[in-house]
Amino acid sequence: MNMTDPDMYFTIDKSATAEFKDRGSRFIGHTFPATSVQECKVQLIGMKKVHPKATHHCFGYRLGLDGHLFRVSDDGEPSGTAGRPILGQIDSKQMVNVHIVVVRYFGGTLLGVPGLINAYKSAAALALQLTPLVQKPVEKEFLVQFDYTSIGEIMALTKQYNCRILRQEMQLFCNMTLAIPRNRVQEISYKLREIRNVEVAPVSD
Repeated sequence: MNMTDPDMYFTIDKSATAEFKDRGSRFIGHTFPATSVQECKVQLIGMKKVHPKATHHCFGYRLGLDGHLFRVSDDGEPSGTAGRPILGQIDSKQMVNVHIVVVRYFGGTLLGVPGLINAYKSAAALALQLTPLVQKPVEKEFLVQFDYTSIGEIMALTKQYNCRILRQEMQLFCNMTLAIPRNRVQEISYKLREIRNVEVAPVSD
Protein backbone atom coordinates (compact mmCIF):
# COMPACT_ATOMS: atom_id res chain seq x y z
CA MET A 1 0.00 0.00 0.00
CA ASN A 2 1.13 3.56 -0.68
CA MET A 3 2.45 4.54 2.75
CA THR A 4 2.77 8.23 1.84
CA ASP A 5 -0.99 8.63 1.35
CA PRO A 6 -3.25 6.32 3.38
CA ASP A 7 -6.25 7.34 1.25
CA MET A 8 -4.71 5.92 -1.93
CA TYR A 9 -3.10 2.64 -2.98
CA PHE A 10 -1.17 1.30 -5.96
CA THR A 11 -2.30 -1.68 -8.03
CA ILE A 12 -2.75 -2.80 -11.65
CA ASP A 13 -5.92 -3.22 -13.69
CA LYS A 14 -4.48 -5.03 -16.72
CA SER A 15 -2.46 -8.19 -17.35
CA ALA A 16 0.88 -8.42 -19.12
CA THR A 17 3.43 -11.06 -20.13
CA ALA A 18 7.22 -10.94 -20.44
CA GLU A 19 9.98 -13.51 -20.89
CA PHE A 20 13.46 -13.87 -19.40
CA LYS A 21 16.01 -16.44 -20.64
CA ASP A 22 19.06 -17.88 -18.90
CA ARG A 23 21.23 -20.75 -20.20
CA GLY A 24 18.42 -22.35 -22.16
CA SER A 25 15.70 -22.03 -19.51
CA ARG A 26 12.72 -19.80 -20.30
CA PHE A 27 10.95 -17.90 -17.50
CA ILE A 28 7.64 -16.37 -18.58
CA GLY A 29 6.09 -13.86 -16.18
CA HIS A 30 2.37 -13.10 -16.17
CA THR A 31 0.83 -10.27 -14.12
CA PHE A 32 -2.81 -10.25 -13.03
CA PRO A 33 -5.04 -7.87 -11.09
CA ALA A 34 -6.75 -9.89 -8.32
CA THR A 35 -8.84 -9.13 -5.24
CA SER A 36 -9.43 -12.61 -3.82
CA VAL A 37 -7.63 -15.91 -3.22
CA GLN A 38 -10.21 -17.61 -5.44
CA GLU A 39 -9.33 -15.29 -8.33
CA CYS A 40 -5.65 -16.17 -7.90
CA LYS A 41 -6.47 -19.89 -7.93
CA VAL A 42 -8.43 -19.52 -11.18
CA GLN A 43 -5.59 -17.53 -12.76
CA LEU A 44 -3.04 -20.18 -11.75
CA ILE A 45 -5.22 -22.95 -13.18
CA GLY A 46 -5.45 -20.93 -16.40
CA MET A 47 -1.67 -20.63 -16.60
CA LYS A 48 -1.29 -24.39 -16.14
CA LYS A 49 -3.65 -24.89 -19.08
CA VAL A 50 -1.75 -22.35 -21.22
CA HIS A 51 1.63 -23.86 -20.24
CA PRO A 52 0.92 -27.56 -19.59
CA LYS A 53 4.51 -28.61 -20.44
CA ALA A 54 6.24 -26.01 -18.23
CA THR A 55 8.48 -27.52 -15.54
CA HIS A 56 7.32 -25.14 -12.78
CA HIS A 57 4.40 -22.75 -12.21
CA CYS A 58 5.58 -20.42 -9.41
CA PHE A 59 3.68 -17.45 -8.05
CA GLY A 60 3.37 -14.68 -5.51
CA TYR A 61 0.43 -12.45 -4.61
CA ARG A 62 -0.49 -9.75 -2.11
CA LEU A 63 -4.17 -8.94 -1.56
CA GLY A 64 -6.25 -6.52 0.47
CA LEU A 65 -5.70 -2.83 1.12
CA ASP A 66 -3.77 -3.59 4.32
CA GLY A 67 -1.55 -6.00 2.35
CA HIS A 68 -1.74 -8.67 5.06
CA LEU A 69 -3.00 -11.44 2.78
CA PHE A 70 -0.18 -12.90 0.71
CA ARG A 71 1.17 -16.23 -0.50
CA VAL A 72 4.17 -17.53 -2.42
CA SER A 73 4.92 -20.85 -4.10
CA ASP A 74 8.20 -22.29 -5.37
CA ASP A 75 6.35 -25.21 -7.03
CA GLY A 76 9.27 -27.64 -6.70
CA GLU A 77 12.11 -25.17 -7.10
CA PRO A 78 14.57 -24.90 -4.14
CA SER A 79 12.91 -23.15 -1.20
CA GLY A 80 12.95 -19.36 -1.44
CA THR A 81 14.21 -19.17 -5.03
CA ALA A 82 10.95 -18.40 -6.86
CA GLY A 83 7.89 -17.26 -4.90
CA ARG A 84 9.74 -14.84 -2.61
CA PRO A 85 11.60 -13.06 -5.44
CA ILE A 86 8.29 -12.75 -7.32
CA LEU A 87 6.52 -11.26 -4.29
CA GLY A 88 9.51 -9.00 -3.72
CA GLN A 89 8.83 -7.29 -7.06
CA ILE A 90 5.23 -6.60 -6.05
CA ASP A 91 6.37 -5.21 -2.71
CA SER A 92 9.12 -3.09 -4.27
CA LYS A 93 6.37 -1.03 -5.92
CA GLN A 94 4.20 -1.04 -2.77
CA MET A 95 1.34 -2.64 -4.67
CA VAL A 96 -1.64 -4.69 -3.49
CA ASN A 97 -4.25 -6.80 -5.29
CA VAL A 98 -1.57 -8.09 -7.64
CA HIS A 99 -0.80 -11.72 -8.61
CA ILE A 100 2.26 -12.75 -10.63
CA VAL A 101 2.77 -16.24 -12.05
CA VAL A 102 6.16 -17.17 -13.54
CA VAL A 103 6.33 -20.43 -15.48
CA ARG A 104 9.65 -22.10 -16.27
CA TYR A 105 10.63 -24.30 -19.16
CA PHE A 106 13.81 -26.09 -18.08
CA GLY A 107 16.67 -25.70 -20.55
CA GLY A 108 18.90 -28.54 -19.36
CA THR A 109 21.39 -26.50 -17.30
CA LEU A 110 21.08 -26.06 -13.53
CA LEU A 111 21.20 -22.38 -12.61
CA GLY A 112 21.90 -22.72 -8.89
CA VAL A 113 20.16 -20.77 -6.13
CA PRO A 114 21.47 -17.27 -7.10
CA GLY A 115 20.65 -17.91 -10.76
CA LEU A 116 17.10 -19.03 -9.98
CA ILE A 117 16.44 -16.06 -7.68
CA ASN A 118 17.65 -13.68 -10.39
CA ALA A 119 15.64 -15.40 -13.12
CA TYR A 120 12.29 -15.39 -11.26
CA LYS A 121 12.89 -11.84 -10.03
CA SER A 122 13.76 -10.67 -13.55
CA ALA A 123 10.74 -12.34 -15.21
CA ALA A 124 8.40 -10.77 -12.65
CA ALA A 125 10.10 -7.35 -12.98
CA LEU A 126 9.93 -7.41 -16.79
CA ALA A 127 6.23 -8.30 -16.74
CA LEU A 128 5.52 -5.49 -14.27
CA GLN A 129 7.38 -3.04 -16.52
CA LEU A 130 4.77 -3.78 -19.19
CA THR A 131 1.86 -3.43 -16.75
CA PRO A 132 0.61 0.13 -16.14
CA LEU A 133 0.72 1.01 -12.44
CA VAL A 134 -2.50 2.69 -11.28
CA GLN A 135 -3.29 4.65 -8.13
CA LYS A 136 -6.78 4.15 -6.71
CA PRO A 137 -8.64 5.69 -3.79
CA VAL A 138 -9.34 3.70 -0.65
CA GLU A 139 -13.13 3.47 -0.57
CA LYS A 140 -15.88 3.04 2.00
CA GLU A 141 -19.26 1.50 1.18
CA PHE A 142 -22.48 3.37 1.93
CA LEU A 143 -26.12 2.45 1.39
CA VAL A 144 -28.08 5.37 -0.06
CA GLN A 145 -31.88 5.19 0.01
CA PHE A 146 -33.91 7.77 -1.84
CA ASP A 147 -37.11 8.60 -3.68
CA TYR A 148 -36.89 7.95 -7.43
CA THR A 149 -37.54 11.65 -8.14
CA SER A 150 -34.06 12.37 -6.67
CA ILE A 151 -32.22 10.06 -9.09
CA GLY A 152 -30.85 12.94 -11.19
CA GLU A 153 -29.25 14.71 -8.22
CA ILE A 154 -27.85 11.43 -6.83
CA MET A 155 -26.28 10.43 -10.15
CA ALA A 156 -24.78 13.90 -10.63
CA LEU A 157 -23.09 13.69 -7.21
CA THR A 158 -21.72 10.18 -7.81
CA LYS A 159 -20.19 11.33 -11.09
CA GLN A 160 -18.80 14.59 -9.64
CA TYR A 161 -17.00 12.80 -6.80
CA ASN A 162 -15.95 9.63 -8.69
CA CYS A 163 -18.08 7.29 -6.58
CA ARG A 164 -18.59 3.76 -7.85
CA ILE A 165 -22.07 2.24 -7.95
CA LEU A 166 -21.72 -1.30 -6.61
CA ARG A 167 -25.38 -2.29 -6.49
CA GLN A 168 -28.68 -0.60 -7.22
CA GLU A 169 -32.40 -1.32 -6.99
CA MET A 170 -34.45 1.23 -8.88
CA GLN A 171 -38.12 1.26 -7.96
CA LEU A 172 -40.42 3.95 -6.54
CA PHE A 173 -38.07 4.01 -3.54
CA CYS A 174 -34.48 3.20 -4.50
CA ASN A 175 -31.50 1.52 -2.84
CA MET A 176 -27.99 2.17 -4.10
CA THR A 177 -24.70 0.94 -2.62
CA LEU A 178 -21.90 3.38 -3.33
CA ALA A 179 -18.14 3.04 -2.93
CA ILE A 180 -17.06 6.52 -1.82
CA PRO A 181 -13.41 7.69 -1.68
CA ARG A 182 -12.49 7.63 2.01
CA ASN A 183 -11.07 11.15 2.02
CA ARG A 184 -14.38 12.55 0.66
CA VAL A 185 -16.83 10.58 2.83
CA GLN A 186 -17.80 13.45 5.13
CA GLU A 187 -18.27 15.91 2.28
CA ILE A 188 -20.26 13.55 0.06
CA SER A 189 -22.44 12.26 2.91
CA TYR A 190 -23.35 15.84 3.80
CA LYS A 191 -24.26 16.70 0.20
CA LEU A 192 -26.34 13.52 -0.17
CA ARG A 193 -28.27 14.26 3.00
CA GLU A 194 -29.03 17.76 1.72
CA ILE A 195 -31.18 16.15 -0.98
CA ARG A 196 -34.79 15.69 0.12
CA ASN A 197 -35.83 12.24 1.41
CA VAL A 198 -32.34 10.74 1.17
CA GLU A 199 -30.93 8.41 3.85
CA VAL A 200 -27.22 7.52 3.98
CA ALA A 201 -25.76 4.75 6.15
CA PRO A 202 -22.33 3.04 6.17
CA VAL A 203 -22.25 -0.60 5.13
CA SER A 204 -20.60 -2.60 7.91
CA ASP A 205 -17.42 -4.49 6.90
